Amino acid sequence: MSVEVTRLPSGLTIASHGMDHLESAALGVWVGAGSRLESPSEHGISHLLEHMAFKGTARRSATDIAEEIEAVGGEVNAATSVETTSYYARILKPDAELAVDILSDILCNSAFDANELEREQHVIVQEIGASLDTPEDRVFDFLIEGAFPGQPLGRTILGTEETVRRTRPHHLSSYLERNYHGPSMVLSAAGAVDHDRLVRLAEDRFAALPTTPLAEPETARYVGGDMRERRKLMEAQILLGFEGLPYASEDFHAVQILASLLGGGMSSRLFQEVREKRGLCYSIYSFHWSFADTGLFGIHAATGAEDIDELMPVLTGELERASLDISEAEVARAKAQMRASLLMSLESPAARAGQLARQVLLFGRTIPVDELVARIDAVDVMRLRELAGRIFTGSTPTLAAIGPIERLAHRDRIAERLGSPVAA
Repeated sequence: MSVEVTRLPSGLTIASHGMDHLESAALGVWVGAGSRLESPSEHGISHLLEHMAFKGTARRSATDIAEEIEAVGGEVNAATSVETTSYYARILKPDAELAVDILSDILCNSAFDANELEREQHVIVQEIGASLDTPEDRVFDFLIEGAFPGQPLGRTILGTEETVRRTRPHHLSSYLERNYHGPSMVLSAAGAVDHDRLVRLAEDRFAALPTTPLAEPETARYVGGDMRERRKLMEAQILLGFEGLPYASEDFHAVQILASLLGGGMSSRLFQEVREKRGLCYSIYSFHWSFADTGLFGIHAATGAEDIDELMPVLTGELERASLDISEAEVARAKAQMRASLLMSLESPAARAGQLARQVLLFGRTIPVDELVARIDAVDVMRLRELAGRIFTGSTPTLAAIGPIERLAHRDRIAERLGSPVAA
Protein backbone atom coordinates (compact mmCIF):
# COMPACT_ATOMS: atom_id res chain seq x y z
CA MET A 1 0.00 0.00 0.00
CA SER A 2 1.07 3.59 -0.54
CA VAL A 3 1.64 6.27 2.06
CA GLU A 4 -1.49 8.12 3.17
CA VAL A 5 -1.58 11.51 4.89
CA THR A 6 -4.44 13.37 6.56
CA ARG A 7 -4.31 16.70 8.38
CA LEU A 8 -6.98 17.35 11.01
CA PRO A 9 -8.49 20.79 11.74
CA SER A 10 -6.33 20.91 14.90
CA GLY A 11 -3.22 20.76 12.69
CA LEU A 12 -2.34 17.22 13.81
CA THR A 13 -1.09 15.18 10.85
CA ILE A 14 -1.73 11.45 10.51
CA ALA A 15 0.75 9.67 8.22
CA SER A 16 0.75 5.94 7.62
CA HIS A 17 2.28 3.27 5.43
CA GLY A 18 0.25 0.09 5.42
CA MET A 19 2.20 -3.16 4.96
CA ASP A 20 -0.34 -5.89 4.29
CA HIS A 21 2.11 -8.75 4.76
CA LEU A 22 2.78 -7.87 8.42
CA GLU A 23 0.88 -8.79 11.56
CA SER A 24 2.43 -6.06 13.69
CA ALA A 25 2.62 -2.29 13.57
CA ALA A 26 4.67 0.56 14.93
CA LEU A 27 2.92 3.81 15.69
CA GLY A 28 3.69 6.89 17.68
CA VAL A 29 3.34 10.59 18.16
CA TRP A 30 6.27 12.78 17.14
CA VAL A 31 6.33 16.33 18.52
CA GLY A 32 8.38 19.11 16.95
CA ALA A 33 9.65 20.22 20.35
CA GLY A 34 12.87 19.18 22.03
CA SER A 35 15.61 20.58 24.22
CA ARG A 36 16.19 23.48 21.82
CA LEU A 37 12.91 25.11 22.90
CA GLU A 38 13.86 25.21 26.58
CA SER A 39 14.68 28.40 28.44
CA PRO A 40 17.83 28.30 30.62
CA SER A 41 15.72 27.66 33.73
CA GLU A 42 13.95 24.78 31.96
CA HIS A 43 17.14 22.97 30.94
CA GLY A 44 16.29 19.27 30.78
CA ILE A 45 12.51 19.66 31.01
CA SER A 46 11.82 18.12 27.57
CA HIS A 47 13.50 14.90 28.66
CA LEU A 48 11.92 15.02 32.11
CA LEU A 49 8.47 15.45 30.53
CA GLU A 50 9.10 12.41 28.33
CA HIS A 51 9.75 10.37 31.47
CA MET A 52 6.81 11.80 33.40
CA ALA A 53 4.33 11.10 30.60
CA PHE A 54 4.44 7.42 31.62
CA LYS A 55 4.02 8.08 35.34
CA GLY A 56 0.25 8.29 35.47
CA THR A 57 -2.77 10.07 34.00
CA ALA A 58 -6.26 10.93 35.16
CA ARG A 59 -7.32 7.43 34.04
CA ARG A 60 -4.26 5.25 34.51
CA SER A 61 -1.49 4.78 37.03
CA ALA A 62 2.08 4.19 35.89
CA THR A 63 1.54 0.49 36.57
CA ASP A 64 -1.68 0.47 34.53
CA ILE A 65 0.14 1.94 31.51
CA ALA A 66 2.83 -0.71 31.63
CA GLU A 67 0.47 -3.61 32.30
CA GLU A 68 -2.11 -2.72 29.64
CA ILE A 69 0.37 -2.54 26.76
CA GLU A 70 2.33 -5.60 27.91
CA ALA A 71 -0.87 -7.61 28.42
CA VAL A 72 -1.25 -7.68 24.62
CA GLY A 73 2.46 -8.36 24.02
CA GLY A 74 3.22 -4.78 23.03
CA GLU A 75 5.82 -2.29 24.15
CA VAL A 76 5.85 1.46 24.58
CA ASN A 77 8.76 3.87 24.82
CA ALA A 78 9.87 7.44 24.12
CA ALA A 79 12.90 9.49 23.12
CA THR A 80 13.96 13.12 23.34
CA SER A 81 16.26 14.89 20.91
CA VAL A 82 17.33 18.47 20.26
CA GLU A 83 14.34 19.30 18.06
CA THR A 84 11.80 16.49 18.56
CA THR A 85 10.30 14.23 21.19
CA SER A 86 8.67 10.94 20.25
CA TYR A 87 6.30 8.58 22.05
CA TYR A 88 5.81 5.27 20.29
CA ALA A 89 4.49 1.75 20.59
CA ARG A 90 4.90 -1.61 18.85
CA ILE A 91 1.82 -3.77 18.86
CA LEU A 92 0.02 -6.54 17.00
CA LYS A 93 -2.55 -5.72 14.34
CA PRO A 94 -5.70 -5.87 16.55
CA ASP A 95 -4.25 -3.58 19.23
CA ALA A 96 -3.76 -0.29 17.37
CA GLU A 97 -6.72 1.30 19.17
CA LEU A 98 -5.23 0.48 22.58
CA ALA A 99 -1.88 1.96 21.57
CA VAL A 100 -3.46 5.20 20.33
CA ASP A 101 -5.59 5.40 23.47
CA ILE A 102 -2.54 5.04 25.74
CA LEU A 103 -0.44 7.52 23.77
CA SER A 104 -3.21 10.11 23.68
CA ASP A 105 -3.85 9.60 27.39
CA ILE A 106 -0.24 10.19 28.42
CA LEU A 107 0.06 13.26 26.16
CA CYS A 108 -3.29 14.89 26.92
CA ASN A 109 -4.10 13.79 30.47
CA SER A 110 -0.84 13.34 32.37
CA ALA A 111 -1.25 13.82 36.11
CA PHE A 112 2.29 15.00 36.90
CA ASP A 113 2.00 13.73 40.45
CA ALA A 114 4.49 15.42 42.78
CA ASN A 115 5.63 12.15 44.38
CA GLU A 116 6.16 10.50 41.00
CA LEU A 117 8.06 13.58 39.86
CA GLU A 118 10.41 13.44 42.83
CA ARG A 119 11.20 9.79 42.15
CA GLU A 120 11.78 10.40 38.46
CA GLN A 121 14.01 13.38 39.15
CA HIS A 122 16.18 11.09 41.22
CA VAL A 123 16.32 8.59 38.34
CA ILE A 124 17.33 11.27 35.83
CA VAL A 125 19.99 12.68 38.15
CA GLN A 126 21.49 9.17 38.19
CA GLU A 127 21.30 9.17 34.36
CA ILE A 128 23.14 12.50 34.29
CA GLY A 129 25.79 11.08 36.60
CA ALA A 130 26.22 8.02 34.39
CA SER A 131 26.68 10.29 31.37
CA LEU A 132 29.31 12.37 33.16
CA ASP A 133 31.15 9.15 34.03
CA THR A 134 31.15 7.95 30.41
CA PRO A 135 33.85 9.75 28.40
CA GLU A 136 32.56 8.56 25.02
CA ASP A 137 29.21 10.21 25.83
CA ARG A 138 30.51 13.28 27.60
CA VAL A 139 32.80 14.27 24.74
CA PHE A 140 29.77 14.74 22.48
CA ASP A 141 28.31 17.17 25.04
CA PHE A 142 31.58 19.08 24.83
CA LEU A 143 31.37 19.14 21.04
CA ILE A 144 27.94 20.71 20.76
CA GLU A 145 28.58 23.08 23.66
CA GLY A 146 31.80 24.28 22.02
CA ALA A 147 30.13 24.63 18.62
CA PHE A 148 27.09 26.57 19.90
CA PRO A 149 28.10 28.11 23.25
CA GLY A 150 25.53 29.93 25.36
CA GLN A 151 22.64 28.79 23.15
CA PRO A 152 19.77 26.31 23.59
CA LEU A 153 21.24 24.18 20.80
CA GLY A 154 24.50 23.89 22.72
CA ARG A 155 22.98 22.60 25.95
CA THR A 156 22.73 18.93 26.86
CA ILE A 157 19.40 17.15 26.48
CA LEU A 158 19.52 15.67 30.00
CA GLY A 159 19.90 19.00 31.79
CA THR A 160 21.78 19.46 35.06
CA GLU A 161 21.07 18.12 38.52
CA GLU A 162 20.10 21.63 39.64
CA THR A 163 17.64 22.36 36.81
CA VAL A 164 16.07 18.90 36.93
CA ARG A 165 15.55 18.92 40.70
CA ARG A 166 13.93 22.36 40.80
CA THR A 167 11.25 21.44 38.23
CA ARG A 168 7.73 21.33 39.67
CA PRO A 169 4.50 19.83 38.27
CA HIS A 170 3.24 23.22 37.08
CA HIS A 171 6.45 23.73 35.10
CA LEU A 172 5.78 20.49 33.21
CA SER A 173 2.16 21.48 32.55
CA SER A 174 3.22 24.90 31.32
CA TYR A 175 5.89 23.49 29.00
CA LEU A 176 3.47 20.93 27.55
CA GLU A 177 0.74 23.53 26.98
CA ARG A 178 3.23 25.84 25.25
CA ASN A 179 4.79 23.27 22.93
CA TYR A 180 2.51 20.28 22.35
CA HIS A 181 0.24 21.79 19.69
CA GLY A 182 -1.53 20.11 16.77
CA PRO A 183 0.47 21.83 14.00
CA SER A 184 3.72 20.57 15.54
CA MET A 185 2.61 16.95 16.06
CA VAL A 186 2.42 13.88 13.81
CA LEU A 187 0.71 10.57 14.50
CA SER A 188 2.72 8.22 12.33
CA ALA A 189 2.29 4.50 11.77
CA ALA A 190 3.65 1.70 9.60
CA GLY A 191 2.92 -1.98 9.29
CA ALA A 192 -0.46 -3.61 9.86
CA VAL A 193 -2.41 -0.36 10.13
CA ASP A 194 -5.60 1.03 8.63
CA HIS A 195 -5.26 4.74 7.82
CA ASP A 196 -8.95 5.62 8.01
CA ARG A 197 -9.24 3.94 11.39
CA LEU A 198 -6.21 5.88 12.65
CA VAL A 199 -7.79 9.14 11.51
CA ARG A 200 -11.03 8.35 13.36
CA LEU A 201 -9.10 7.46 16.52
CA ALA A 202 -7.01 10.64 16.29
CA GLU A 203 -10.10 12.81 15.78
CA ASP A 204 -11.56 11.38 18.97
CA ARG A 205 -8.49 11.08 21.21
CA PHE A 206 -6.62 14.27 20.24
CA ALA A 207 -9.59 16.62 19.83
CA ALA A 208 -8.43 19.00 22.57
CA LEU A 209 -4.98 19.82 21.14
CA PRO A 210 -4.18 23.55 20.82
CA THR A 211 -4.24 24.65 17.19
CA THR A 212 -1.72 27.50 17.22
CA PRO A 213 1.69 27.03 15.55
CA LEU A 214 4.81 26.93 17.73
CA ALA A 215 7.12 29.90 18.06
CA GLU A 216 10.37 29.61 16.11
CA PRO A 217 13.44 28.57 18.16
CA GLU A 218 16.32 30.93 18.75
CA THR A 219 18.45 31.12 15.61
CA ALA A 220 21.61 29.05 15.99
CA ARG A 221 25.01 30.71 15.68
CA TYR A 222 27.94 28.38 15.05
CA VAL A 223 30.96 29.73 16.96
CA GLY A 224 33.45 26.90 17.44
CA GLY A 225 35.50 26.23 20.53
CA ASP A 226 38.06 24.10 22.30
CA MET A 227 36.54 21.97 25.08
CA ARG A 228 38.78 19.49 26.84
CA GLU A 229 39.13 17.62 30.10
CA ARG A 230 42.17 15.68 31.23
CA ARG A 231 41.34 12.36 32.83
CA LYS A 232 43.41 9.33 33.74
CA LEU A 233 42.06 6.97 31.11
CA MET A 234 43.59 4.35 28.85
CA GLU A 235 42.16 6.03 25.78
CA ALA A 236 41.57 9.60 24.63
CA GLN A 237 38.18 10.49 23.16
CA ILE A 238 38.65 13.19 20.49
CA LEU A 239 36.05 14.97 18.36
CA LEU A 240 36.79 17.47 15.61
CA GLY A 241 33.76 19.41 14.37
CA PHE A 242 32.81 21.95 11.70
CA GLU A 243 29.69 23.89 10.86
CA GLY A 244 27.40 21.70 8.79
CA LEU A 245 24.18 22.09 6.83
CA PRO A 246 20.48 22.27 7.78
CA TYR A 247 17.90 19.71 6.71
CA ALA A 248 16.54 21.94 3.95
CA SER A 249 19.91 22.50 2.29
CA GLU A 250 20.14 21.41 -1.33
CA ASP A 251 23.37 19.68 -0.30
CA PHE A 252 21.79 17.67 2.53
CA HIS A 253 22.23 14.30 0.80
CA ALA A 254 25.66 15.29 -0.46
CA VAL A 255 26.94 16.01 3.04
CA GLN A 256 25.61 12.69 4.31
CA ILE A 257 27.43 10.94 1.47
CA LEU A 258 30.59 12.92 2.30
CA ALA A 259 30.41 11.75 5.93
CA SER A 260 29.99 8.15 4.77
CA LEU A 261 32.83 8.39 2.29
CA LEU A 262 35.22 9.83 4.87
CA GLY A 263 34.38 7.67 7.86
CA GLY A 264 31.17 5.71 7.43
CA GLY A 265 32.48 2.17 7.25
CA MET A 266 35.45 -0.15 7.00
CA SER A 267 36.15 0.93 3.41
CA SER A 268 36.08 4.64 4.27
CA ARG A 269 39.13 6.87 3.94
CA LEU A 270 39.64 7.51 7.63
CA PHE A 271 39.21 3.87 8.67
CA GLN A 272 41.60 2.64 6.01
CA GLU A 273 44.29 5.30 6.45
CA VAL A 274 44.17 5.88 10.21
CA ARG A 275 43.31 2.46 11.59
CA GLU A 276 44.14 -0.16 8.96
CA LYS A 277 47.33 1.28 7.46
CA ARG A 278 48.77 3.11 10.48
CA GLY A 279 47.10 1.51 13.51
CA LEU A 280 46.71 4.89 15.21
CA CYS A 281 43.35 4.27 16.87
CA TYR A 282 40.81 1.64 17.72
CA SER A 283 37.78 3.59 16.51
CA ILE A 284 37.37 6.39 13.98
CA TYR A 285 34.30 7.55 12.09
CA SER A 286 32.62 10.69 10.76
CA PHE A 287 29.02 11.88 10.99
CA HIS A 288 26.77 14.80 10.12
CA TRP A 289 23.91 16.13 12.25
CA SER A 290 21.39 18.41 10.60
CA PHE A 291 19.12 20.82 12.46
CA ALA A 292 16.43 23.22 11.29
CA ASP A 293 18.82 26.07 10.50
CA THR A 294 22.35 24.69 10.79
CA GLY A 295 24.32 21.49 11.12
CA LEU A 296 27.42 19.92 12.63
CA PHE A 297 29.96 17.76 10.80
CA GLY A 298 32.15 15.70 13.11
CA ILE A 299 34.97 13.17 13.22
CA HIS A 300 35.39 10.97 16.29
CA ALA A 301 38.58 9.11 17.17
CA ALA A 302 39.46 7.01 20.21
CA THR A 303 43.21 6.63 20.58
CA GLY A 304 46.06 6.21 23.03
CA ALA A 305 48.03 9.18 24.36
CA GLU A 306 51.18 8.10 22.53
CA ASP A 307 49.46 8.24 19.11
CA ILE A 308 47.85 11.68 19.30
CA ASP A 309 50.87 13.50 17.83
CA GLU A 310 50.70 11.41 14.67
CA LEU A 311 46.93 10.95 14.53
CA MET A 312 45.84 14.58 14.21
CA PRO A 313 48.07 15.52 11.23
CA VAL A 314 46.96 12.36 9.42
CA LEU A 315 43.32 13.13 10.14
CA THR A 316 43.54 16.73 8.97
CA GLY A 317 45.53 15.59 5.94
CA GLU A 318 42.63 13.34 4.91
CA LEU A 319 40.21 16.27 5.28
CA GLU A 320 42.43 18.41 3.05
CA ARG A 321 42.65 15.65 0.44
CA ALA A 322 38.86 15.30 0.33
CA SER A 323 38.52 18.54 -1.61
CA LEU A 324 41.09 17.40 -4.18
CA ASP A 325 40.93 13.73 -5.03
CA ILE A 326 37.61 12.12 -4.17
CA SER A 327 37.17 9.38 -6.77
CA GLU A 328 34.21 8.06 -8.72
CA ALA A 329 34.60 4.65 -7.10
CA GLU A 330 34.44 6.11 -3.58
CA VAL A 331 31.34 8.11 -4.42
CA ALA A 332 29.62 5.11 -5.98
CA ARG A 333 30.37 3.02 -2.89
CA ALA A 334 29.10 5.68 -0.46
CA LYS A 335 25.95 6.24 -2.52
CA ALA A 336 25.29 2.51 -2.59
CA GLN A 337 25.57 2.36 1.21
CA MET A 338 23.17 5.28 1.65
CA ARG A 339 20.71 3.89 -0.89
CA ALA A 340 20.78 0.46 0.74
CA SER A 341 20.27 1.94 4.20
CA LEU A 342 17.25 3.88 2.95
CA LEU A 343 15.66 0.88 1.25
CA MET A 344 16.38 -1.48 4.16
CA SER A 345 14.65 0.94 6.53
CA LEU A 346 11.43 0.36 4.59
CA GLU A 347 11.41 -3.20 5.92
CA SER A 348 11.20 -2.00 9.54
CA PRO A 349 7.81 -0.59 10.60
CA ALA A 350 9.42 1.34 13.46
CA ALA A 351 12.05 2.93 11.20
CA ARG A 352 9.45 3.72 8.56
CA ALA A 353 7.04 5.34 11.02
CA GLY A 354 9.83 7.54 12.36
CA GLN A 355 10.95 8.46 8.86
CA LEU A 356 7.45 9.57 7.83
CA ALA A 357 7.01 11.62 11.00
CA ARG A 358 10.31 13.43 10.60
CA GLN A 359 9.56 14.24 6.96
CA VAL A 360 6.23 15.81 7.86
CA LEU A 361 7.72 17.83 10.72
CA LEU A 362 10.68 19.02 8.65
CA PHE A 363 9.23 19.45 5.19
CA GLY A 364 5.47 19.51 5.67
CA ARG A 365 5.03 16.39 3.52
CA THR A 366 6.14 12.81 3.15
CA ILE A 367 8.82 12.31 0.49
CA PRO A 368 8.47 9.40 -1.94
CA VAL A 369 11.29 6.88 -1.83
CA ASP A 370 11.94 7.33 -5.55
CA GLU A 371 12.53 11.03 -4.96
CA LEU A 372 15.00 10.33 -2.17
CA VAL A 373 16.88 7.81 -4.30
CA ALA A 374 17.03 10.33 -7.16
CA ARG A 375 18.53 12.94 -4.83
CA ILE A 376 21.20 10.47 -3.73
CA ASP A 377 21.97 9.46 -7.31
CA ALA A 378 22.32 13.12 -8.37
CA VAL A 379 25.37 13.71 -6.13
CA ASP A 380 28.62 13.67 -8.09
CA VAL A 381 32.36 13.90 -7.49
CA MET A 382 32.77 17.61 -8.17
CA ARG A 383 29.91 18.51 -5.87
CA LEU A 384 31.48 16.52 -3.04
CA ARG A 385 34.94 17.99 -3.55
CA GLU A 386 33.53 21.53 -3.46
CA LEU A 387 31.45 20.72 -0.38
CA ALA A 388 34.44 19.23 1.46
CA GLY A 389 36.50 22.34 0.79
CA ARG A 390 33.68 24.59 1.94
CA ILE A 391 33.02 22.71 5.20
CA PHE A 392 36.59 22.04 6.31
CA THR A 393 37.95 25.50 5.53
CA GLY A 394 34.85 27.65 5.87
CA SER A 395 34.46 27.78 9.64
CA THR A 396 36.60 27.71 12.77
CA PRO A 397 36.86 24.07 13.93
CA THR A 398 35.47 22.83 17.21
CA LEU A 399 37.70 20.50 19.22
CA ALA A 400 36.36 18.36 22.07
CA ALA A 401 38.50 15.89 23.97
CA ILE A 402 38.58 13.85 27.18
CA GLY A 403 41.34 11.65 28.56
CA PRO A 404 45.17 11.65 28.38
CA ILE A 405 45.27 14.61 25.97
CA GLU A 406 48.38 16.49 27.10
CA ARG A 407 49.86 16.19 23.60
CA LEU A 408 46.71 17.28 21.74
CA ALA A 409 47.20 20.51 19.80
CA HIS A 410 44.87 23.47 20.32
CA ARG A 411 42.11 23.83 17.77
CA ASP A 412 43.74 27.03 16.40
CA ARG A 413 46.77 24.94 15.38
CA ILE A 414 44.42 22.51 13.63
CA ALA A 415 42.65 25.43 11.91
CA GLU A 416 45.99 26.67 10.59
CA ARG A 417 46.75 23.25 9.10
CA LEU A 418 43.41 23.23 7.29
CA GLY A 419 43.44 26.86 6.26
CA SER A 420 40.29 27.43 8.33
CA PRO A 421 39.57 30.70 10.18
CA VAL A 422 41.37 30.99 13.49
CA ALA A 423 39.42 32.26 16.47
CA ALA A 424 39.87 35.97 17.17
